[in-house]
Order: sequence, then structure tokens, then C-alpha cells
Amino acid sequence: MGFSRLFEGSKTTEVVATDVEASDSEPSIIHDGGLAYVREKGGNGSKPSYQEAVGAPVESKSPLGYNVGWLTVIFLNVNMMVGTGIFSTPASILNRAGSVGLALIIWFIGFVMAASGFSVYLELASYFPNRSGSEVVYLEQAYPRPKHFFPVTFAVQSVILSFSSSNAVVLSKYLWRMTDSTPTEWQMRGVAIAAYTLAVIFVIAHNKYSLWLVNFIGALKILTLIFISIAGLVVLGGNIDRIPDPGHNFRNAFEGASPNGNDLASALVSIVFSYAGYYNAFNVVNEIQNPIPTLKRNGTVSLTVVAVLYMLCNIAYFAVVPKEEFAEASEIAASIFFSKLFGGSKSAANVLNFLVLLSAFGNLLAVLIGSARMIREIGRQGVLPFTNFWVSTKPFGTPIGPYVVKWVLTFIMIVAPSAGDAFTFVVSLGTYPDAIFRFAMAVGLYVIRRRRSKAGIGRSDFKAWHPAVLFYILIQVFVLVMPWYPPKGGPYAGDVSFWYATYCVVGIAIVLVCAIYYVVWMHLLPKWRGYVIRSEITSVDDNGANTHRLVRVKYADVPEWDEQHDEAGQLRQRTTTVAPSSEGSFKA
Repeated sequence: MGFSRLFEGSKTTEVVATDVEASDSEPSIIHDGGLAYVREKGGNGSKPSYQEAVGAPVESKSPLGYNVGWLTVIFLNVNMMVGTGIFSTPASILNRAGSVGLALIIWFIGFVMAASGFSVYLELASYFPNRSGSEVVYLEQAYPRPKHFFPVTFAVQSVILSFSSSNAVVLSKYLWRMTDSTPTEWQMRGVAIAAYTLAVIFVIAHNKYSLWLVNFIGALKILTLIFISIAGLVVLGGNIDRIPDPGHNFRNAFEGASPNGNDLASALVSIVFSYAGYYNAFNVVNEIQNPIPTLKRNGTVSLTVVAVLYMLCNIAYFAVVPKEEFAEASEIAASIFFSKLFGGSKSAANVLNFLVLLSAFGNLLAVLIGSARMIREIGRQGVLPFTNFWVSTKPFGTPIGPYVVKWVLTFIMIVAPSAGDAFTFVVSLGTYPDAIFRFAMAVGLYVIRRRRSKAGIGRSDFKAWHPAVLFYILIQVFVLVMPWYPPKGGPYAGDVSFWYATYCVVGIAIVLVCAIYYVVWMHLLPKWRGYVIRSEITSVDDNGANTHRLVRVKYADVPEWDEQHDEAGQLRQRTTTVAPSSEGSFKA
């Protein structure tokens, strides 16, 4: 039994691999006031589902194939969660917690946070089991009015800030460590660009093989964490002569626990980011056969395995390295661990550097795959120019447009800012808008529940436990509020030399600029020039790719257009009904 059952609101029946189409008498469009819910069915074995017509159309045959099996679901999440954090973050968590016991409790709280978030994503996916892109879809469907507002604001922020420069730079650093030489700044950047370019080539060249590579690296990551965990347990057993007192840190485990609220809050924020990635497989839902049961089982496995190994690795670190040395060391936690365990062996250090390097590369691949699906789904909403560029999967069956955009932005971010404040600021810039949208998504779950119940649309295959959803919302509030709390030392004692919360203000400004752009593009310009914006569904390739295009329709042509097209932009060939006034499942 997985923990997802603990966060499930009520008992549900799992969907079998192939679902029978609903009755022909079931309407293909349900009207509920100003909203219209379109019945869609994908080719991934999921049940037909209803989505608000403003959303991008379902691709009945995935142009990216159905290559995401149960193992890939696990390792897409594992590779994104396990980057380089578990090798370095434990020392900073201990610093802020002040005691070993409190540090371990914080790591457990991180697991509970991630589990609640997983249940929210799973319920949202169960409403739209034939759409990839996770947040893109969930925000679009939670807030369909004003039309295209959330797609536009989320699109601009997501595309502009979709770089992955920090992980590429970390990979470069560990590669140079293996050579035992000190690189120049441009040598460091050059290797980072080369590593990221290699990752992009892999994911562009072949979808299935890049997923296999993700699985392979993910398995090595798990084996690495298992090795560290077993080594720690062996040390605790008193079998290593050079570690005479492995239980030292666990006696009086709560001694020195920090009473400082800022320290504890900072530790919790770090934990939130350490588990980031448990949702990555939700970005590829339309490529998973029988997606909801597969995600429920194997998403649970991925998060549980990572959480257990995180705890065991921390115990291993604390068994080998004295607390005082661990908290004050400038090296990464795993480096001190290996040094103590193997006596400073150069070979052991190189093995560690290689494993951290490989872990960073696996993270690059997993983030590329998930992020590219999100950007492609944004393109399918029709709110970006050059729709075919974002949506097409030719010639290799992969979303080349989003991959190229991510490569260009990452290249710029590696080359343009100098090391120091500018780089730190830009890397932090995307975190605050992202937190805003995650909060909106979490609240949007309740909005979707209420609207679907009002429209008489049947239950989903999973319902998150109410306290778990509320807990996840509180986490997002915490992540939004915490960055405004001044650091110890005053407003200029943060990670940068200027005001500590500048990135929060700029992040909010980006969202506001997106909102202003929306008002001008969607309302003012059409009013001034005498047209309205309508959506139409068009095919992009002959392999199943389709999309919304936003077209300008002159005022005089609007009646004819609306007569010929339904709310989704499809030519009218459907039966419609009006939602019943009382709540309950729809009856034909």
C-alpha cells in the first residue's frame, strides 16, 4: 500500500488498461452558464474526460508516442528530485536546525510536504488524464475566465525563465574537480555549455532512447544512495576502526536545537526544494498508458524510495562525521563522508565526483524532458507566436522547438552574467513567480471540484484528502511569505550584496507585466481595431499533433464564425446539453 492511499479522500476503483467509450447519448459538450465542457478521449487508455473548451485540444494519438512506462515514471521523478542536493544540503540543514535530531525531523517533514503535493497533482491529473504539461493544464482549467489570462501570464514567465544554468555549472565544477586542476571562469562556462548541449542532443535525437538513459542514470543514483546508506549502517554497527564512536552525534540528539524562527524557516524552504521533482512525471501524462493507476503506484514508489534514502543518507553522514566538523565544513557533505570513511583516498574522491557529476547530468535530462512538455503544451494553447515551432515533433518525434529555446536561454544565462550577484539573482528570479502559480494551482483544485460538481460531471478516479490539500496550500503560502523575512544581519546580508528580497519584487513585476500585456493584446487592441479573438483547432503534423490557434475575426464575421464553430474551435458536429441545476453525476 502506497502513501497516496493515506492522502486519498475516498475509496476509488482503478481504471483498467483500456476504457470503453461512454454512451453515445452522453453529450460531447456540457454548458454551464458561461462555461462549456468538451468531452475528449486520448489514446493512452484513460477514460473520456471533460475539459473547459478554452483548453488546448486533446491529442487522441500522442505524437510523442507512449514510451513512458512504470519504470520511467519512477526515474523521471527520481532524477529530478536527486540532483546534487542530497550530497550538499544536509550540512546547511544541520547548520540551521542546530541539532541532529531536529535536522532529521525536518527531513521527515519535507517528505510529508511532498506527499501532500503529490496527492494534489494526482487528483488534478485524474481530471485531465489525456493532457501532458501538468501546471499548464491545471491552471488553464482552474481559471478559464478571463479567457487565456492564465495561459498568457504563465506562458511568458515559464518560457523566459526556463533556463537550467545552475545545474550545468555544478556539473562543470565536479568534472574539473576530477581533473585536479583549477579552471578559469570561461573554462568552467565552456564545459557547462558542452554538458548542456550534450543533454539537449540526447533528448532531441530520440525520445525513447533518451528515456532509457534517464532510467539508467536514475538506477545509478539509487544505487549510490543505497551504498552511502549501507556504509552508514555498517559504521553504526561499530565495524570501522577509524570511526571509533559512530553513535556520538545521536546521543543528546536535540542538544543545540535552534530557537531562531528564521533558521528553521530557511531549513524548511531548503527541504521543499530538495524534494522538488516528485511531480515531474505529471508532465508526460499523455505518454503514459493507463496513466492514473500508473502514476498513483509508481509516483508513490519514487517519492517513498527517495525519502527513505534521504533519511538513511543523513543518518550515515551523522554516523561518520562529527556534528561540529560537519556543520562548519566548506566541502559538500558527501565529500567529508567519503574522506572520513576511506581516509582521504584520491580514488574515492574521484568516484564521488563522478557520481555527483552523473547525478547532475541525469537531473538535466529529466528537467529538459518535463519542461519541454510544459512549453509544448503552452504552445498548443495558441498564446505564443509561431505555433508550429512549439508544437511540431518532426523530424525525430521530439519537441525540438522547446528544447532549442531552453538551450538558447541556458546558453545566455551561462555566458552573460558574471559570477556573483548577477548570476545568483537571475537564478533566484524564477522561484517566486513559480511559487505564485503553484499556490494558484493548489487553490484551483477546489475551484475545479466545485465547478465539475455544479456541471454534473462525474467523479474522478482519485480524490485527495482534504487536510492534505490544505497542508499543501499552507506550504505554498509559507514559500511565498518566507523570502520577505529579513535574514540575520539585516536587509543586505542575504545571498546578494543588494536588498535581499529584490528577486521577489522583480518576480512579481514580471507577472504584472504579463497581465498588462494580456489586457492590451486580448482586449484593448481588438476593441481599437474592430475584431475579436477566437480559437480554432488545427492539425500540425500527420502524426497526431494538433493545437489551438488564436485567430482575429472581424466584428461583421463573428455571427457566421460562431455558427460554424463550437466553443472549442471545432466545426459544429456535436450534440450539446445544458448542465442540470442540481448537483450530481450527469444523466443523459
